[in-house]
Amino acid sequence: MNLQGVMDLQLMMFLEIGIGWFLRKKNLITEEGKKVLTDLVIDLILPCNIIQSFLIKLDKEILVKGFQILVISILLQMFCTAVSAVGYNRIEKEKRTVLQYATVCSNAGFLGNPVAEGLFGSMGLLYASVYLIPQRIVMWSAGVSYFTESPSKKEVAKKVLTHPCIIAVIIGLALMAAQAPLPSFLTRTLSSISSATTPMTMLLIGSIMAGADLKTMVTKITVMFSAVRLVLIPLVVFLGCLLFRVDATVGGVAVILAAMPAGSTTAILAARYHRDEEFASKCVVLTTVLSMIAIPAWSTVLMACL
Repeated sequence: MNLQGVMDLQLMMFLEIGIGWFLRKKNLITEEGKKVLTDLVIDLILPCNIIQSFLIKLDKEILVKGFQILVISILLQMFCTAVSAVGYNRIEKEKRTVLQYATVCSNAGFLGNPVAEGLFGSMGLLYASVYLIPQRIVMWSAGVSYFTESPSKKEVAKKVLTHPCIIAVIIGLALMAAQAPLPSFLTRTLSSISSATTPMTMLLIGSIMAGADLKTMVTKITVMFSAVRLVLIPLVVFLGCLLFRVDATVGGVAVILAAMPAGSTTAILAARYHRDEEFASKCVVLTTVLSMIAIPAWSTVLMACL
């Protein structure tokens, strides 16, 4: 396990957030520019990143061992959805929406792949790609529905199904099932745009944070949510892996990805749909800060127990 690589990655993300904060403070990213950046990330960069993540070759090893982590991921999404449904009922609606999405959607899609590769090598990256399939489907279907309001369920479903990211999931699933190679120029284009995902999302979060009061970032609600996101959820996965004697590498990848901070798309979607983007940014930043302790801690536990 390469813990130093994980720390370097987290510090890089914080530096990019800081650059975004600075650019917004200097008005190099204007309010209108922030909106354009939000639309660019949601409508182009994230869809390319999603399709890119599904371009994996299915062989016997992936189908056998990958099935374990796929089942774990599906069960975890069911658990997180249940927590979202009943865990935040006493919290005001604007904040509840943010917490529900952030519980279902971790930052495993952005931070998870490089962390899994850094800790477990190429096999960790392979399992992480499989693990992320259920989360990507849920985050761009049920997840987006937390932010959308329409007079009827039919209209909500229409908004979700026509969302660029859920369309990307459908395309990605079709490509993975077909196992048909794309032309080189298409894969290179997807890879090129997809590589901008982390810096662009971190810059956007930094620009959103520029308007937030960081002194109020640590509150009873944000601390409670951080405990759910970084302790409760990975603990459930860890105990389940021990109970069912899951393969050590599969279990390790599952626990580490379950311990990821709130997804950066939480703040992006909150801004897109005019929710409490300041609160969403605080949840993302606080859990990301605390993950610098949580991820090495869980890595130590895994080395001792799995």
